[in-house]
Amino acid sequence: MSEPKSSIQDNADARAESEGGRRLRWQAAGRALRHRNFQLFFSGQLISLVGTWMQSVAQSWLVYRLTGSGLFTADRANRKHVVIATQTASMLLAFVLAALTLSGKIQVWHIFVLASLLGVVNAFDIPGRQSFLVDMVGKEDLMNAIALNSSMFNGARVIGPAVAGILVAKLGEGWCFFVNGVSYIAVIIGLLLMDVHAPAKASKNTPPLEHLLEGFHFVSRTAPIRALLLLLGLVSVTGMPYVVLMPIFADRILRSGGQELASLLGSTDLGAMRLGILMGATGVGALLGALTLAMRSGVKGLGRWITVCCAGFGLSLILFAFSKSFWLSVILLLPVGYFIMLQMACSNTLIQVMVPDALRGRAMAVYSMMFMGMAPIGALLGGALADRLGAPMTVAIGGLASVAGAWCGVQLPKIRVEARQLIIAQGMAGGEPAEEMSAGVVED
Repeated sequence: MSEPKSSIQDNADARAESEGGRRLRWQAAGRALRHRNFQLFFSGQLISLVGTWMQSVAQSWLVYRLTGSGLFTADRANRKHVVIATQTASMLLAFVLAALTLSGKIQVWHIFVLASLLGVVNAFDIPGRQSFLVDMVGKEDLMNAIALNSSMFNGARVIGPAVAGILVAKLGEGWCFFVNGVSYIAVIIGLLLMDVHAPAKASKNTPPLEHLLEGFHFVSRTAPIRALLLLLGLVSVTGMPYVVLMPIFADRILRSGGQELASLLGSTDLGAMRLGILMGATGVGALLGALTLAMRSGVKGLGRWITVCCAGFGLSLILFAFSKSFWLSVILLLPVGYFIMLQMACSNTLIQVMVPDALRGRAMAVYSMMFMGMAPIGALLGGALADRLGAPMTVAIGGLASVAGAWCGVQLPKIRVEARQLIIAQGMAGGEPAEEMSAGVVED
């Protein structure tokens, strides 16, 4: 018996509606790309970041080859001009490193000096680049721009090391450094082609120290922002050391996995291959997390997401720490990367929508300090603890600390009102009730 025509039509309409909904969601995921300035930024940064990850891998291998040891292994100016200056400086440092390496004159101290100078450049580049996003796309598409920027970073983290591995094997480290230097040209040209009005947000007549203290004072007295940064700092110190301990897992703990793949690829260095797969899994998870955020169109509920992600990151780390199966560990690193990326990007978004434009660069500098600046301290503490307790127990303790941080956030009083007032003041919520900061932030 044939199906009635009305039923067939209804089914067709339902399928069309479902397909239309999926198309709209994917279109929403890339809505920040409708801005020409962000298109230029995105394409240039994608090329540059692939080169950056190539240099990172090649530089680590160069240090190891030279030493034989694994031990060595803003607001006062126009933001556009700041980013151009930092990208130019990074390009010049890459070319210097390439010239020294290709000429055969490279020494370990050269690498340390150039890496230190690059660190100084990044101290200006990261907050400048993050606060520049709002100038390119406006506040309406800021969250999507942050998510796409994170997607680009993690996509490059997957591509860059793979390309570097081929270039190092075929041509040597020097050409990786040269390619990275050339890659900066793309982002610099993109920045020069932008038509964006991004004047200095703070008076140049203010003494630099007073200018800096004003930013720290705002962050310390603003409870929602302070709480987000403290939680991020806790995770950075206690949870992120798993990254520096990963070679131990790849070489000593998960020795029973990956032989079949190594045989298929003709690889004789099982430890290096396992390390690449483990780190690649983290990168894939982080990329998925960034894409998840890109699908969202508003900031409502991000505070709850941060708490859930902090707990999910900690639980995933604990399970990973006690896994003895290589492929199970690979699977467990997917949520590790997923949750930490979501927590970082959601925190970034909420801070940017709550902070005044005049303080955005300084607030993002504190954000960078709490997430990236605290990581070396955590790595040092994690390494010392691993010598006494072992890598698995150290990673498990870090995961437990992250869960405890999330649990404390749930138990403490909510400060939604202050967060909502800050967002409304910046023109983000339109005066409607907001739930942006539910759990994970504390009261004075």
